[in-house]
Amino acid sequence: MKDIKRIVLTGGPCAGKTSALVRVIEHFSSLGYKVFTIPEVPTMFTQAGMDYLTQNKDFFYEGEKATLEIQMAFEDKFLKMAKACTEPAVIICDRGTMDISAYMKPEMWEEITRAAGTSTHELRDTRYDAILHLVSAADGAEQYYTTNNNASRNEPADEQGLQIARMLDKKVIEAWAGHPHHRVINNQEDFDRKLNRVIKEIANVLELPQPIEEERKYIVEITGTLPDSIDSDITQTYLTGEPGSEIRLRRRVFGSKIVNVHTTKKRISPTEELVTERQLSNNLYESMLGQADPYRQTIRKHRKSFIWKGQYFELDTYQEPFQNLVILETKGIASHADVRFPPFIRVIEDITGNQKYYNYNLALKK
Repeated sequence: MKDIKRIVLTGGPCAGKTSALVRVIEHFSSLGYKVFTIPEVPTMFTQAGMDYLTQNKDFFYEGEKATLEIQMAFEDKFLKMAKACTEPAVIICDRGTMDISAYMKPEMWEEITRAAGTSTHELRDTRYDAILHLVSAADGAEQYYTTNNNASRNEPADEQGLQIARMLDKKVIEAWAGHPHHRVINNQEDFDRKLNRVIKEIANVLELPQPIEEERKYIVEITGTLPDSIDSDITQTYLTGEPGSEIRLRRRVFGSKIVNVHTTKKRISPTEELVTERQLSNNLYESMLGQADPYRQTIRKHRKSFIWKGQYFELDTYQEPFQNLVILETKGIASHADVRFPPFIRVIEDITGNQKYYNYNLALKK
C-alpha cells in the first residue's frame, strides 16, 4: 500500500502559510509529486457565516464541532484520492485538527473530540506525519505584520493585536507539543529563507536527500527567568549499525505523555545525508534497547523549548553522562543572520560545528 505523507502547515497570524503553500506546490510538483492541499476550514466557515467570537456557547460549540468534523472528512477523502494516484503524492493541510483546540477551553475540546468519535491522542500523535509551525510575523518581524491579506482575521494590526497574535502563536505550538516530528520555523531577515526551510522539512519527511547543515550551538549559563517554555525530559540511546550511519532511540516525556522516535542518519555524499524517522510503541522501544551500542552511554537531559524575538531555541540541561552542561541550540537561523540571544542567557562558548559536542560523541565511553 502507498505510504502517503500528511503534513500540517500551521502557525500564528501572518506567518506566511499562504506563500509557503504556493512554494510547496511548485517545488514538489516539479519533482513529480501530486500535491494535494487541504484548505483552511475555519476560514471557509467564517466566510460562510460562522462567528468564532460569538458569546452564544451553543452556537460556538456546534460551529467548532462542525469545523473538526469537516476538517477530518476533508483529510480522509483526500487521503483516499491520493492512494488512487499512480504518481507519488503528498497531502499538505493548511492547519490541522489540533489547531482548533487552541481557541477553546480544554474541557470543551474534550467534549467535542468525544462527540466526534476521536481524541487528542489520535489527532495529535498518529494522524499526521509532520507538523511545521511558521512563527507569526508578530514575534520578531513586526514590520511585516498585517491583517490585510486575510479578511477572516479578527485581531487588530496594532500593539494589542501583536500581543494577541503572539499569544495565539504560542497556544498553537503548545497544542501540537509532543508530536514526534514537530518543527518550529523561525522568522528570517529574508522571507525566502523561511520558505526554503519549509521545503527542506517536507523533503526530510519524504525521505529525500538533503544538504548537511549545522545548527548553531552554544554552551551557556542561565542568568535569569525563562519565558513560557515547553518542558520535556529526553533519554537518548545510540544503537549499533552499519559504518557511516548513526542510529538513535529517543524517548521524550512531556508530563504524562511519552514519545518514542527511532532516527537513522546516513551520509550519502560529503555534503548530503538521508534522515529517516519513525515513531515507536513503548514495547518496541524497550525491545530495541537491546541493540544499544556498548561503546556509548545513554544521554539524559532536560529541554526547554521557547521562542524569543521570532527565533526558536532549545535549551538542554544535561544530567547524564555530564552534569552542569547547558547547551543552547538555534533552529533554522541563517548562517549570516544574528542570533537574538535572550537577556537571561549568557554565552560561554560558540560550539557550532565542534564535533566534540555532538550528542553522538558526547555519548562515547571514556
